Amino acid sequence: MGRNYNKSDRTSVGRTPNQWTIRAYAKPGDIGYLTYLHGTIYAKEYGYDQTFEAYVAKGLTEFVETFNPDTDRLWLAEIHGHIIGSIAIVRQSNRTAQLRWFLVHPTYRGQGIGKHLLSKALRFCKQKKYKTVSLWTTSDLRVAHHLYTEAGFKKIEDMAHERWGKKIIEERYDLRL
Repeated sequence: MGRNYNKSDRTSVGRTPNQWTIRAYAKPGDIGYLTYLHGTIYAKEYGYDQTFEAYVAKGLTEFVETFNPDTDRLWLAEIHGHIIGSIAIVRQSNRTAQLRWFLVHPTYRGQGIGKHLLSKALRFCKQKKYKTVSLWTTSDLRVAHHLYTEAGFKKIEDMAHERWGKKIIEERYDLRL
């Protein structure tokens, strides 16, 4: 990523009995692999086409190109060196951040990885003194909705349209910190 994280963020954190770890930095190949994971998982589980993968690739590219370690962060869950989950915080303004690219590989769901990633992201937002965290999701992602509402996010908007090869309902959630 354009600029480095603080050295204290360069170590794996949160080892569990299943040996998954969370790291707060990206290595070469990670961004491409995250794009691939999003594309393949969302195609299989929700029927999204290749335009969704392009959407993810564009957003991740912009994130890498404008990355600021003081305001942005990407966490990657991995097991035995393989990425199995992700979440990011992207600065929108001095007071607002956006949660993006929240994903846990289907094989590793149900182990608390998503909850752990979300907790790290929200703790970062509080440390950086963001007042609001927003996110966009779709109505298809029921488990994610549960995690968001459990964390205090409220749905504030939805819109139906054709995108990513199908009719979807996009939803915006906000969390006041």
